[in-house]
Amino acid sequence: MSNTEIYNHVFNKAIIDYHIIDNVDTPINNPYDRDSLENRLYLKCWIDTVQWHLEDLIRDPHINPLEALSLKRRIDRSNQDRTNLVEQIDSYFLHQYSDVNVHPDAKINTESPAWAIDRLSILALKIYHMREQVNRTDTDETHREKCRAKLNVLLEQQRDLSTAIDQLLEDIAAGVKYMKTYRQMKMYNDPSTNPVLYKKK
Repeated sequence: MSNTEIYNHVFNKAIIDYHIIDNVDTPINNPYDRDSLENRLYLKCWIDTVQWHLEDLIRDPHINPLEALSLKRRIDRSNQDRTNLVEQIDSYFLHQYSDVNVHPDAKINTESPAWAIDRLSILALKIYHMREQVNRTDTDETHREKCRAKLNVLLEQQRDLSTAIDQLLEDIAAGVKYMKTYRQMKMYNDPSTNPVLYKKK
């Protein structure tokens, strides 16, 4: 199996496991060894899946404003957890390729492996939920056909992105590309850099 075949398998497992109960408060039961990359990938996709459904809930036009605020705070925390996890995954790759002899003319990629894998996780979610729309029986064929066309595009995106990630990892391993990571430094979560927070002190 290629790297991304493994990643997509883990993502699909996380999504399917979540939908057994399909509740944002379902406790995670990560089946992979804690020190494995698969464990981090499963957790990453679980966070994405819960957040997907939180985003659905907060768009209810009849939602209680206090409940909406609570959901917004939860989504903010989820976004930070997601960012932290992507950085953990990049640290894994930095360690994995730390002994590579980098070519003098090696090029850098526009994004790190983990941020590309982050997009792959989201694509897996889009595919799952678009397939749900294709299989609905409570709507008309026009809706299903539109969703079927969108699903085909998403599947093509998944194939292309998977290929690109596999090629990127091969290039890093061969030393023809090198990776660097930049911490996201989200200023709005930091009470020392968000003016709304530090001006209230």
